[in-house]
Amino acid sequence: MSLSETKTHEESELMTELETMTQAPVPPVKVGAEDQMRADLYNYLGVMLAGPPDEMLLGQTSGLAGDDSPLGDAINALAKLARHSKPASAEREFNKLFIGLGRGELLPYASYYLTGFLNEKPLAQLRQDMAAGGLTRAPNAYEPEDNIASLMEMMGAMIAGRFGTAAGLAQQKQFFSKHIGPWAGHFFSDLEGAKSSVLYAALGAVGRQFMEIEAEGFRMSAE
Repeated sequence: MSLSETKTHEESELMTELETMTQAPVPPVKVGAEDQMRADLYNYLGVMLAGPPDEMLLGQTSGLAGDDSPLGDAINALAKLARHSKPASAEREFNKLFIGLGRGELLPYASYYLTGFLNEKPLAQLRQDMAAGGLTRAPNAYEPEDNIASLMEMMGAMIAGRFGTAAGLAQQKQFFSKHIGPWAGHFFSDLEGAKSSVLYAALGAVGRQFMEIEAEGFRMSAE
């Protein structure tokens, strides 16, 4: 099963995190196969980090198959764990990691990772860039926009052109370098090693490997 097939009600909920200011219909955009795979993986990470996976998403995750690369190995390990996971245990794990009593084990926000505090300059800068791109937080979304799930969703949407014209490599690189690259790899490493992580440790490994590939790809790009 490919990542593009992991579509669930959770993804629909995640897609309501952001909306275009104009709410104008967005025509379908064709992107290359490699970019579509990147967008799918960003979106998948966003779905898994937005809330605990239900039975359908766990089943779809268990069907994923990677190649013999480090990222592929991480995907295979995640799929294997998903085959032995139940929604209730995944929800308990998610809550311990991100909700907890008062706060979870991890705080998945750019502001926290970059400044040590919530709702700081990284969030303000992201909101400025979102406004410049015609994006705003949906009325039913309450999380600060610099949470890791929303940033994964935004990056995937930019690549696939979900909110308009697909972003070129230079625009992708700028957004990644400003809002994702400085901290997401660190977050995924923390997720991989968190005390409460089991299924999410494997997801952390996938995210960490993917962030390394993305950072190196942008570094090598001529744009």
